[in-house]
Amino acid sequence: MEKFRKKVYRTIQIGHNATKADYLFDVIIITIILLSLFLAVFQTFEASRPYHEIIKTLELVTSILFAIEYGLRIWTAKYIYPEKKELSAIITFMFSFFGIIDLLTFLPYFIPFIFPSGAVVFKVFRIFRVLKLFRINTKYDAFNVIVNVLSEKKMQLFSSILMILVLMIASSLCMYNLEHDAQPEAFKNAFSGLWWSMSALLTVGYGDIYPITLAGKVVAIFITFLGVGMVAIPTGIISAGFVEQYSKLKTIAFHSEERELKFVTSTVYECHPWNGKEVKSIVFPPQLILVMVKRKDEALVPKGNLVLKENDILILAAKHFKEEHHINLREIVIKEKNPWVGQQLKDLDISRQEIIVMIRRKNKMIIPNGSTFIMVGDSVHMYSKIEQD
Repeated sequence: MEKFRKKVYRTIQIGHNATKADYLFDVIIITIILLSLFLAVFQTFEASRPYHEIIKTLELVTSILFAIEYGLRIWTAKYIYPEKKELSAIITFMFSFFGIIDLLTFLPYFIPFIFPSGAVVFKVFRIFRVLKLFRINTKYDAFNVIVNVLSEKKMQLFSSILMILVLMIASSLCMYNLEHDAQPEAFKNAFSGLWWSMSALLTVGYGDIYPITLAGKVVAIFITFLGVGMVAIPTGIISAGFVEQYSKLKTIAFHSEERELKFVTSTVYECHPWNGKEVKSIVFPPQLILVMVKRKDEALVPKGNLVLKENDILILAAKHFKEEHHINLREIVIKEKNPWVGQQLKDLDISRQEIIVMIRRKNKMIIPNGSTFIMVGDSVHMYSKIEQD
């Protein structure tokens, strides 16, 4: 069951197209989202009346499918947050951004059956199905660039928006005091002035409220000109952020040197010193990186709290070495009739330019010394000081 649950988790992750089933699920869920949005728009037209029953049936089907997807995400929440206990993982998912969006994609359809009086209000919440498209967009670099820009410039954007709000409040109070006596119906209170200042500062210009006094018109001209500049500030910040982000990506692409990593594997056996230890407690050599742990049919990302187990295969990457000088390292497998069999290293007839650096015997790595005996099946690693052309 756990194996099946993990398979389901991988399948319902948008963008995880390792198998045909994963890809098919993505296509189906995107089609359902687009269909539900089409139904929401189409039923606002008069032409949809003859198809009322079909629309209701399709809405029911899409809501049930969204509910099933939500149930599967709750069932597999422990894999979304592997560091948490199952109940804690479920609660974390339910109150996450995408968890709330997933809930609102189907819940508003079923609530009116329980509370009929609020049917119209709950129907409005179905618009949250549009936000479900964000789950798909997060898998694309273009969307991530937008998110990165907004995140990096959030303080500047907050400051500019705060300035606009302060100016709106000041201009609304000013316009209310100038225009209230002349047109009390239009400028009833400060909120009426705020509505006018919003349409003037943000250059919307609805025209439902406007000044008629000379002083009001003069202030309106000044505020309108000022509004153009104020609105341009956040626009300029975002535009500059995009330029910086793409310049950074271009710099990385054209002014960096790509170097190939060398990968090696190691198996954790029962007597291995890393068996049963967390990754964060293991001290790796500075030039060595643990990039993946293969456990049976699973490929695990080596997070700090991952505990290594017997028979885990560790995939390690060695930092690139610039080969200004050749390193001549070779491996010799000792067979039965090899003259080295049964001899100690100190008695071997080998050149002084060659050094035996390690011996692999079955599943053990032996650091050799002069008294080490060579045995059949040994894999001898030799380093030669002689440079080869």
